[in-house]
Amino acid sequence: MTAPKAVHFLEGKWVEGNPPVMGPLTHAAWMASVVFDGARAFEGVTPDLDQHCERLVRSAASFGLKAVHTAGEMLEIAEDGLKHFGKDKALYLRPMLWAESGFVAPDPESTRFCFTLYEAPMPSAEGFSVCLSSYRRPAPNMAPTDAKASCLYPNSARALTEAAQRGFDNAVVLDAVGNVAELATANFWIVKDGTAITPVPNGCFLNGITKQRIMRLLEERGIKVVEARVTWQDVLAADEVFSTGNYGKVIPITRVEDRSLQPGPVYTAAREAYWEWAHG
Repeated sequence: MTAPKAVHFLEGKWVEGNPPVMGPLTHAAWMASVVFDGARAFEGVTPDLDQHCERLVRSAASFGLKAVHTAGEMLEIAEDGLKHFGKDKALYLRPMLWAESGFVAPDPESTRFCFTLYEAPMPSAEGFSVCLSSYRRPAPNMAPTDAKASCLYPNSARALTEAAQRGFDNAVVLDAVGNVAELATANFWIVKDGTAITPVPNGCFLNGITKQRIMRLLEERGIKVVEARVTWQDVLAADEVFSTGNYGKVIPITRVEDRSLQPGPVYTAAREAYWEWAHG
């Protein structure tokens, strides 16, 4: 399998391929002191790229790392990196910070930075299937849930692996007390009687940038949006189900366990509104 084209802003210059950045003594390699963010370039646009850079700065502060670049500087680096690709290429944009040294707690002065851009096609909008995961999101006093941190993703990987073994594409993950939190890889929405409902942020999952954008866009179109406690029974009784997240933006969910669904009018409005806004 051919690796996608990738460029990385590392130590003040652009390099290609997959350059080695960690050794066996690197704190991040054995103590997981890594935070990152993800943005998208597609069809010549980079929606909310500034907000993704700003969130990385906040994640670094939460983790005890030093943001070696401001959000504005990261934005300029990204714009320079985009010049390595065709204007309409679909790309994943991933700035990352990690600690080189420290013992258990990272040494903030050892923080390193890399901004990676690589080719990644946008997922299909035909829809995907989900099941209920046996794994749960940790509470805020159990893990650094206020950061987009690499150490949180092995749990998502377990949920995805479990779902795949059951024949599903993704998994609905509950929070520590049994309410719906999100999918393994994106924020989660249901629709009931024309109202768009998404789990209220409770600190155990990120209140996604794309999710917040969709909330505003739907309200502008006159669709009622509610952040509320969502149960698994609510999901099973929903009229529509869809996801929002940076990687795929807005995608319908067309099967929940053994129940099939069709992309509905609220999902359609959300996707159309997002694409219209992104290109505006």
